Order: sequence, then C-alpha cells, then structure tokens
Amino acid sequence: MNKKRLLALLLTGVLVLSLAACGGGNGSSTPAPSTSTPSTSTPSTPAPDPTPSQPDAPTYEPATVRVAYMPNLGSAGSLFVGIDQGYFAELGLTVEVYEFQGGPAEIAAMASGDIDISQIGHGAHALCIEGQAAIFQMDHTTSLSDVVVGNKAKGINTAADLKGKTVAVQAGTSSEIILQQALKKAGLTVDDINTVEMTVDGMTTAMITGQVDAAAAWSPNTITLQDQLGENYVNLGGNADFLDSAIFPSSYITTTKYAQENKDILVRFAQALNKAHDYRLANQEYMAKLLAKELDAPEDTMLRALGEADWETITKDCGNMDAIKTIYETQQQLFINNGRIPEAVPVENYVLFDVMEEAYKAYSAAK
Repeated sequence: MNKKRLLALLLTGVLVLSLAACGGGNGSSTPAPSTSTPSTSTPSTPAPDPTPSQPDAPTYEPATVRVAYMPNLGSAGSLFVGIDQGYFAELGLTVEVYEFQGGPAEIAAMASGDIDISQIGHGAHALCIEGQAAIFQMDHTTSLSDVVVGNKAKGINTAADLKGKTVAVQAGTSSEIILQQALKKAGLTVDDINTVEMTVDGMTTAMITGQVDAAAAWSPNTITLQDQLGENYVNLGGNADFLDSAIFPSSYITTTKYAQENKDILVRFAQALNKAHDYRLANQEYMAKLLAKELDAPEDTMLRALGEADWETITKDCGNMDAIKTIYETQQQLFINNGRIPEAVPVENYVLFDVMEEAYKAYSAAK
C-alpha cells in the first residue's frame, strides 16, 4: 500500500476502528468431502447418546434482482465474482445484470422501475446525499481508477495547460470530481476550459482521433488511451493524487421504496457481497480474467487494471459501522468543499446501516 493511500485510510479512521476481520477465506462455497469411514461393527455396550443434530440449513424465498453495473473491475468485480462463485444463488437470489455507462443513468433507471440495485462510483453518491437513492452496502473504500488524461500533441503537459482547451467529461461521475480537483490544484476552474459532455467510451474515441484535447476518464479506458496515445499520453491528476485529503468509495444502492419493501433481499444481497469481497481480494487475477470474459474485454487490459481500487480495506471493516460512517462523512465533505452539496446531511439519511449490519452478522455466522 503506498504512503498516500495509507495516509488517507488513517485520515478516515478505517484502519483504527476495525471490528472482526471479514477476510481470509479462499472463497470456495463447496465443503471438502469427508474422509471418515463409518463403522459397521455392532457395539457390545450401549451406544452413547447420538451427537445432537445440526440445525437445517436456512431456506430462502427465491427472488430475482435486476442489477446495474459499469464495465470495469471496480464496478463489476464483486458482482460477477458473486455470480460466478454461486454466492447469490446459495441465498436464493437470481441476479440479472445490465450494463450502464455511469451512475446517474443507473439511478434514473432505478427511479423508472427498470432496475432494482446499482453499483455506483464516487461521483453518483452526491445523488444519494440528495435523497435520490439509498446506499445499503459499501463495495470498496477507495477507487483509484479516475484520471484526467491530456494529449501532449495538443500542447498539454500539465493541468495548467488545460486553460482554453476542450475537455471531455461525463457529468455526475467520479471522474468529473477528479477533473475539478486537478483544475483547483492548478489554479483553474471549469470556467477556464471548454467542457464537452460524453460517455467514457465516447471520450476515449474522441481522444484517440484528436477531437478533444483532454478527457476525464477512468479505467480500463485510461489504459486503452495510454496504449493508443503512446508518448503523447499524460496523466494530469487522478484519485491517488488527492488521498491525503479525500476518499472515493464505491457502493451498492437502491431506491428508498425498494428498500422499504425488500429489506430481506437487500440483506441477502449484501451478505453475498461480503463473501465476494473476500474472494475478490484473494483471487484478483481470476477476477480480472473472469471480467474480461464476461465484459468481452481484452484480458491483458483487465489484468493491468487490477490496481484501480483498494480491494482490501472493506474486507477488514465490513462490520465496523463507525469506520464506514466516517468514510461516507469524509466523502460528503469533499462534495461540500467543491460546492456540489450545499450543506452537511446526516449520513443516516441515505445509508442503510441496519442492512449492512444484519448482512455482516449473517455472513459471520455462516463462516
């Protein structure tokens, strides 16, 4: 773990207040076969009382959940690991997956009733603070995937060179926040640049073809840009550059209405995610290869993107509600500082700590 990331985690307190660790398993959901052989002899003395029978495994009401994700490791990793390893299925959940290009679009789809659950990055959390959705499980504590990419061929070598340049950005996403941070550090604001609204796929193509000068993108598209731009690729600022004062969590969310009507489903879904987080940490290369297959993406690109998030801390602090609350409070302060949120909102207003805690207890009991 680099020094900046450690400093950020110490800032939020997530490494100090940890409760029982959640990690350490190998992710296998199949118990090892018994090697003992039952005796067939007849005892000459009365048999001892039989061992008390183990309680029957819990049964679950089958349910289908429609889940939105974005095509990158940070968004889709735990979801597809949980499906692949059968963690959702063993809790009676059938998961239908739907690909989106950004958190705001996912939240809009939930509001219209087309999606039940979404995985979002840092930027879309502002919509949760505003009451448009509720967080019921943290996915990872710190994204490291967002980068403001410049093209040296356009005369851009530092963030200060963005003045007067055309920059592609997707509003409401975590990369927009990083763009604001990079501009602020360079003494600029968004008024000093010409922004063009684009999806991350669109801005990748626009950068490669020279239609824009810079882009606020994220992994694995940033890796594609690095390969295509070659020596003209320049990193003008990313999550890792601001970890001394900020943190960028990703979360699973739903609507308030769905949460009120389907708390049991959310608890089961979050319970499966706790298990998926352990497997994700212990089997990162497998996760990358799985995602390459599921997302029809180059395997090498996915493997190179493994550093795009902190996969470890959530496995240590998934049961520590105080630490998780601190992370969301720290995140909210960043939104307040850059003017996205006008004033502080109690995190209990939009974070379902009861779901997280019940899921953690169920997960721990099943270990």
